[in-house]
Amino acid sequence: MKILVVGSKGQLGCCLVDQLRDKDFEVIFTSRSEIDMVDLEEVKTSITESNPNVVINATAYTAVDKAEDEKQEAAKINHFAVANLAKTCNEIGFWLIHISTDYVFDGAASLPYDENSETNPQCVYGNSKLKGELAIQASGCRYLIIRTAWVYSEYGNNFLKTMLRLGADHDELSIVGDQIGCPTYAQDIAKSIVSILSFLDLEGSSSGIYHYCGDEPCSWYDFARAIFLEAGMHGLKTPSYVKSIKTSDYPTPAIRPAYSVLDCSKIESFFDVNRSNWREGIKIVIDRLH
Repeated sequence: MKILVVGSKGQLGCCLVDQLRDKDFEVIFTSRSEIDMVDLEEVKTSITESNPNVVINATAYTAVDKAEDEKQEAAKINHFAVANLAKTCNEIGFWLIHISTDYVFDGAASLPYDENSETNPQCVYGNSKLKGELAIQASGCRYLIIRTAWVYSEYGNNFLKTMLRLGADHDELSIVGDQIGCPTYAQDIAKSIVSILSFLDLEGSSSGIYHYCGDEPCSWYDFARAIFLEAGMHGLKTPSYVKSIKTSDYPTPAIRPAYSVLDCSKIESFFDVNRSNWREGIKIVIDRLH
């Protein structure tokens, strides 16, 4: 099987490089800087020349707050580029594995969202990601859309690395405690995608949306406390006091879901993957960073 990974320099892309490195696949890694994803003809030419069986789209515009002012840039990467990938995959007959987000939901639920839950994004980023999903479904290509949440790793910019940086510089921190979700280690997402690839060879593999995230709901405050606990065990400087605050005490340009726990039972039963053990992931990341 030949795999083309688009977005190989981003957080998930780097993890896919790690997880695919020693596997029995022929893999081509590329990035947005190498393909103008908004140029349909360039996308067609680049992908046709690669001639993969599966395209994994790990590229995304993820600056949630900046997206409120950069609507066109978010739409370009999360919607129009995705639509071009999907059209190309449909015309040539490749599978498309695409990563989406919990931000397609409004956060008003009190039970985990499954794949059939009503979408209702509350911010520009979430809306652009939902439009990408809809473009894939409308294209007619064979696809897997994997929605995930609160992604962190040893790569790129993410909440865990921000907490380590702020914790080293401040004795007190205030962290939002009334938004609930499931942290997800990007290496676990990559591992799950790699294990799913073998299923795409099977007759009857069908397109669909799947949820994949961490194994335990928590707040950003809880997540931060777990990070600082592990950091302290590694001898790193951590705040002496961490305060839980309300979302209203820390206003941001983009509205974030108050509750975005995802039901992962479908992906677990279809593809025999395990949800991300995010507490173990924290240990691994801090080990690798220090």
